[in-house]
Amino acid sequence: MGKIKDNDLGSKGEARAKHTPTLCGTNYPLSIAFIVVNEFCERFSYYGMKAVLTLYFLHYLHWDKDLSTAVYHAFSSLCYFTPVLGALIADSWLGKFKTIIYLSIVYVIGHVVKSVGAIPTVGDSTTHVALSVLGLVLIAFGTGGIKPCVAAFGGDQFQEEHVDERRKFFSIFYMSINAGSVLSTVITPILRGDVQCFGGDCYALAFGVPAALMVIALVVFIAGSGLYKKSPPEGNILLDVCKCMGFAIKRRWRSSKHDIKKAHWLDWAEDKYSKRLIQEIKMVLRVLLLYIPLPMFWALFDQQGSRWTLQATRMNMDFGSFILKPDQMQMLNALLILIFVPIFDMGVYPLIRLCRVNLTPLKKMAVGMIFAALAFVAATLVEVNVTKTVVEPPHAGQSLLQVLNLAEDTAQVTIPGSDLQPFQSYEDPWEYQSLQLDGVNKTLTAEVEYEGHLTNCTLFFTERKAYSLILYNEGRNIQCKLVEDHIEKSGSGDAFLRFVGAYPADLNLTVGSAFFNVSTGYEVTPNKSVERGEYTDVECMSRQGNHKVNLGLLDFGASYTFVLKSDPEGIFAHKMEDVHANNINIAWQIPQYVLLTAGEVMFSITGLEFSYSQAPANMKSVLQAGWLLTVAFGNVIVLIVAEGAGLEQWVEFLLFAGLLVVVCVIFSIMANFYTYVDADQLDKMFQDDEKENLKKGQMEDAYLHTTKM
Repeated sequence: MGKIKDNDLGSKGEARAKHTPTLCGTNYPLSIAFIVVNEFCERFSYYGMKAVLTLYFLHYLHWDKDLSTAVYHAFSSLCYFTPVLGALIADSWLGKFKTIIYLSIVYVIGHVVKSVGAIPTVGDSTTHVALSVLGLVLIAFGTGGIKPCVAAFGGDQFQEEHVDERRKFFSIFYMSINAGSVLSTVITPILRGDVQCFGGDCYALAFGVPAALMVIALVVFIAGSGLYKKSPPEGNILLDVCKCMGFAIKRRWRSSKHDIKKAHWLDWAEDKYSKRLIQEIKMVLRVLLLYIPLPMFWALFDQQGSRWTLQATRMNMDFGSFILKPDQMQMLNALLILIFVPIFDMGVYPLIRLCRVNLTPLKKMAVGMIFAALAFVAATLVEVNVTKTVVEPPHAGQSLLQVLNLAEDTAQVTIPGSDLQPFQSYEDPWEYQSLQLDGVNKTLTAEVEYEGHLTNCTLFFTERKAYSLILYNEGRNIQCKLVEDHIEKSGSGDAFLRFVGAYPADLNLTVGSAFFNVSTGYEVTPNKSVERGEYTDVECMSRQGNHKVNLGLLDFGASYTFVLKSDPEGIFAHKMEDVHANNINIAWQIPQYVLLTAGEVMFSITGLEFSYSQAPANMKSVLQAGWLLTVAFGNVIVLIVAEGAGLEQWVEFLLFAGLLVVVCVIFSIMANFYTYVDADQLDKMFQDDEKENLKKGQMEDAYLHTTKM
């Protein structure tokens, strides 16, 4: 079959339409198979990369939690600002097909740059940050630019009479999005955590596989090129809307008091623009006015990949038969969407109608907001319990101190000017207590009473750091050793451990991937992280021979100190827990995901349907752009709060829940004054006017023709 140019019309276009290959003799064009596969790969690429993004910022670029959250949401926001640019390019310049091709190439380049930035051997930390930011900007332009084009391009492939097939295509298209999301949010965290490269988590692979999927998406889309219907750019209605509104504002501004009053400010554009266009813009503005409170919902919704993922890193991820990764919990939303949509459509909504409750689209959206607020209340309750195992970092002018008494009897430690309580037991470390410092650094004297003898220990402290004071015997004398502690929990759920050498010889141990050289004389090794697990048979080597040491379970997020001592059987490891393990199971996040997904079904899907039904046919793209901008501004809200508020996490969650409830009340009041319209009535109204104008024109022509005769 020969190719026909995009702008061919008439019989050529009809002939091409009739001979378009279909799937298995149905009314589904073969071309949509390429589009669906393309969308699956692209969504896998996007969500797979985004799933590990927060942990990448935290552990690879070594940003703090607030900066990581802010950049995550800045990127998400940019992804929803750029669709407006993509729509302008497609409708005004290149058309949908070429826009998808060119911006997909930008998309691929962004993924490649992002993957290269995750290779530790490429440049220094500044290079990694620069490449990461550049890659994210390119990805945002790529994914955002093609977002308004792909679904619409798929719909263009169908004949006008195949309405049911087109509707089913959009369902299949939506399923491919969620399938790509579920698989990617399961697979890429595995690639990150279970595959080790360059001595740590393999972020280069976790970003590289999504890059490869985006290349496949581009290749598949190009492969179907000969089968597509490619509509030429027809001009962007969004530009016409902006021009009309600008003209009306300018005319209204320049009008004098003596000019005729207009019923609506847009009516000032009647001299240049058609009444139909003006009426359509009025309808759209009424809907856009309702959009103003909506960003707050997205401010909560998009925290699944940032704050909720960070919360998961401080939880117990053991499900018995398998260990979940903190960034894998995000797949629960996409999975629940696939389950909830049919349940709501075929169960919940019909049941509500049977109860004779008039649940209008705007009421559904308000209920969706309440569900999202409840999700953050649930997240607050989880966060309050999660923080119980966290050692709060010392503030400015403070240090933290615990005492490890390795002597053979009770010791009492007093630091003049502090509220430090005496230590009474050998078995467990002293809980961390706060020490007030006059400045950044301070030297304090600790008085240690042991077996009737008093020993003074000179200790040097630096603000915002935590320390352990280790007490041990040398003959009848007590000795002091001050060591700096690691109190921050691992963001990946690993355990931290260190060893104290109380054995009469130097020892070498390998625990997981970490190697420890333990010197005798109560020397303390640096803290190192190891993967969570049972370590019951650790080999311990010395000049006197090799021994097996039982370290037991090294649990999620805990920090341990092991004192290696001699015993009749060889070497004994006395275990002390400096920072408690994560004792809240990650399954407790399931209620908040269930509530938020229920809110998404009632808010997001209903909102799209409402916008579609209330918009004139040629204005649907304008409302789609407005809808996507609410997502963008929602992420901006999170960015501002994360960087500016400086609140405790549970307080921040509660703040977002409260704000959404307030916004829901405002939205409900606005919705109460909204009158639903039938967009088709606009066609009928102006069709009658056009017929009347045509009739008048024909009569005038007939009159002129008669007079000429």
